[in-house]
Amino acid sequence: MEKLTVKQVVEALKQAVDPEVGVNVVDLGLVYGIKIDDQNNVTVTMTMTSPMCPIISIILADVQLRLEKLPNVGKVNIELVWEPAWSAEMISEEYRKQLGV
Repeated sequence: MEKLTVKQVVEALKQAVDPEVGVNVVDLGLVYGIKIDDQNNVTVTMTMTSPMCPIISIILADVQLRLEKLPNVGKVNIELVWEPAWSAEMISEEYRKQLGV
């Protein structure tokens, strides 16, 4: 079995877009960590812009489905955390300019 790479996981995560702002979860700064074990089980630690975000379940389902499509992926686990709290400074430079932040 070919080992998954963090780069492959990041590329898959960049396909998951927050529909409210039109920016992917990586560039929005929502992804805090990625772990891949020897069985290609993937754990992504991430947050949302707010605990009150009305589309959390939609974004999490999108992330889950995109990761499950990776070749040779094992189990996918998404750990949703609220610390540290997300802030606009976490948005990538490119998208901060685009969003006027």
